[in-house]
Amino acid sequence: MRSTFMGLETNKRGLYAQQSGLYTTGNNISNANTLGYTRQRVNMQATTGLASQPGLLGTGVQASSIQRIRDSFVDNQFRQESNKLGYWESRSKAISQLEDIVGEPSEYGLQKSLSEFWSSLQNLSTNPSDSGARAVVVQRGQNVAEAFNHIHSSLTEAQANVGKEISFATKNINSLLKQIGDMNGEISRVEASGYLPNELYDQRDLLLDELSTYLPIETTYEKNGGNASSISEGMVTVSLKLKDGNKIELVKGKEPSGTDSMDPIKLIYSEKNLIQGIKINVAGEIKATDETDETDEVAESVISHSDFLNSGKLKSLMDSYGTADGNGLYPEMINDLNKMAKAFAFKFNEAHIDGVDLDNTQGKPFFIAKENEEITAGNISVYQSIIDDPRKIAASNSVGEIGNAENVKDLLETLSFPMNDLKVIIGTLGASGQQAERMAINTATLQGAASNRRDSISSISLDEEMTDMIRFQQAYNASARMITVIDETLDKIINGMGIAGR
Repeated sequence: MRSTFMGLETNKRGLYAQQSGLYTTGNNISNANTLGYTRQRVNMQATTGLASQPGLLGTGVQASSIQRIRDSFVDNQFRQESNKLGYWESRSKAISQLEDIVGEPSEYGLQKSLSEFWSSLQNLSTNPSDSGARAVVVQRGQNVAEAFNHIHSSLTEAQANVGKEISFATKNINSLLKQIGDMNGEISRVEASGYLPNELYDQRDLLLDELSTYLPIETTYEKNGGNASSISEGMVTVSLKLKDGNKIELVKGKEPSGTDSMDPIKLIYSEKNLIQGIKINVAGEIKATDETDETDEVAESVISHSDFLNSGKLKSLMDSYGTADGNGLYPEMINDLNKMAKAFAFKFNEAHIDGVDLDNTQGKPFFIAKENEEITAGNISVYQSIIDDPRKIAASNSVGEIGNAENVKDLLETLSFPMNDLKVIIGTLGASGQQAERMAINTATLQGAASNRRDSISSISLDEEMTDMIRFQQAYNASARMITVIDETLDKIINGMGIAGR
């Protein structure tokens, strides 16, 4: 039998449900400009009906849950594109720094120094006995050596800065993994009570978005026990994807891989201080031997640089800094520069030794290493005895003919080698820079498209929220009006019946 006051209870539920809708809409509007906030909606469902004649009589509505509007497929697309963008943005930046260091073509770079050195030798060939012309040759030769030295030291310093950036990146990755593990724990505790911690979900997704710029990750979710809702997300497991298709778990459950005493991810280096790969401390399950004694087994997984997918900011930084296999933007550029300096010095010295100076003495090496080592771009310098006495420049090609300048022609020919080598280096660097910039622009476009798709699903539209506000308001007013009508009906029954004839 239905209750006399059933209508009041039914519409009271309607008031509460529409009120929840209004409050949720207000929360959405308040967070319209909050970074990472996901639009929420109230899931309303009819309450259990009451058996009655002629059929089941409805008992109203209830707000069963407040759920985020999120699409995991679009999230994965966004993170994949963010991962690619992280790689190409970092690579484009590294190549741009290389181009700035090499500084070609410019008025002050190595190419300019070589051209001025060539001009000074050309002037010397017209008057080989002129002490002023000889002094200029020495000075211009020193300028060439200093240009090599400067580029080498700048490259070495820039490489060291990339190493510091890698150190910062790994610390940030470890911090993100720790925060995701902590967030899993908080989410687990709330979900066990039957609630949906939407704000915690949002914070965890922001952490995953940031992590995806560094590493190619895959996420899977595991439901929590207890009284967790069927639409709860559960705890996320974060895995690192490798080139061979394998994966290594970085976060599982409430903790990141590793233990409190060690970072989950640590770079390992070769003997030459180049990156060999990454060591990941993978935590085993905690095994309780008794109530007071627990052990945590930790295994080490070493991933070589070549095992990584070519994506993510960390991989790009590793590619720039240099790896144990000898590859890397900076090591390769330094190696090319060293080869160029060595080859140039060898050919120039070979020609200079064949000549004769103003003292009718066989020529000596013009360029040497500062510490009597193998000549590189970092240690090349002009022989000190020639700096002290420019008469020792071997311009003549024959003993007893110190006035001729035939050997200068041979010296001039050697300058074509570094100029050509420099053009090759600059051309290769420019092509690589164009490719990196083009890929950065393309991936930024794709990431922007994925971001727009995600925003169209999850972000706040004030127009839609205003529409929902009016809809919930009208439904609330209608429920309130129904209560008034039922109240008037009951008043008639209670106060108006049984008084006829009085």
